[in-house]
Amino acid sequence: MKLGTLRDGSRDGSLLVVSRDLEYAVRAANIAPTLLDALESWDTTAPELEKLSASLNAGAMAEAFELDVRQLAAPLPRTGAWLDGSAFHSHGDLMQKVFKLAPIEGRDTRPLMYQGGSDDLLGACADMPFPSERDGIDFEAEVAVIVDRVPMGTPPATALAHVKLIMLANDASLRVLAPVEMKTGFGWIQAKPSTSFSPVAVTPDELGPAWRNGRLCLPVRVQWNGREFGHPDAAAMGFGFHELIAHAAYSRKLSAGTIIGSGTISNEGYRTVGSACIAERRGIELLDSGAAVTEYMKFGDRVRIEMFDDEGRSLFGAIDQKMVRA
Repeated sequence: MKLGTLRDGSRDGSLLVVSRDLEYAVRAANIAPTLLDALESWDTTAPELEKLSASLNAGAMAEAFELDVRQLAAPLPRTGAWLDGSAFHSHGDLMQKVFKLAPIEGRDTRPLMYQGGSDDLLGACADMPFPSERDGIDFEAEVAVIVDRVPMGTPPATALAHVKLIMLANDASLRVLAPVEMKTGFGWIQAKPSTSFSPVAVTPDELGPAWRNGRLCLPVRVQWNGREFGHPDAAAMGFGFHELIAHAAYSRKLSAGTIIGSGTISNEGYRTVGSACIAERRGIELLDSGAAVTEYMKFGDRVRIEMFDDEGRSLFGAIDQKMVRA
């Protein structure tokens, strides 16, 4: 099933069940007022939401209405934790070469992860506000999962059972500020603005065989100002989501509604398939010609991030956003 959150003036919006073709929706307040409420009692709410989804997709819901995804907030407008990994080794390898960084010890055996802000998550069609173009505005296309309550010490072998929903993310970055904050050793604050997410989050069964080995094995399609920027395959994760979840839960439990990201989707053949962020393209240019030519985003620029199934149907709807001055 596919779930979304309608903007209704409240902080957490109203839970919707969305049709498979993303054309129609029905309110689910009688089952759970918000998606977070649903996740916190998933064993009870999920079967009822599935029934509602089946009726909606069968065209048997008089209460259904035509969906305008521009009216949707992020599936979770706010939540307890947003933990983002860096699971695509080709991205890390390229950045290491470009910036002549020393290899990160244990990178191939221990996932990289940081904790981002989770109190202000943006909808797929919301404008993205930034203080200044000089900060180096960049998009980052990612896959993200939402889990239910994960006990501390959950091993990779059982971690995927906690994945309840999957979605896309635009984990925007301010590239000029990032190295300054990294040098402090205290992590990112200013370099990581509010993250945005796809119109809907979907249950793993909706993805069929594309969801396997803790990975979403499909290319993501990224457009910048209407032109294709890249279509790297998300299957190339060096660590699957089961390993990312286990890493996050090593020394603490994860609350229901915790979001875990894959990091920027990247492939070794980036010269052929393109990239999911501007920094990677600039890195390729530096390696090939000694100078980065592609500039970062300007106010008024748009980014579109979407993923399609084998029959060309949009799975999550599109993240389609304009960059604006805050």
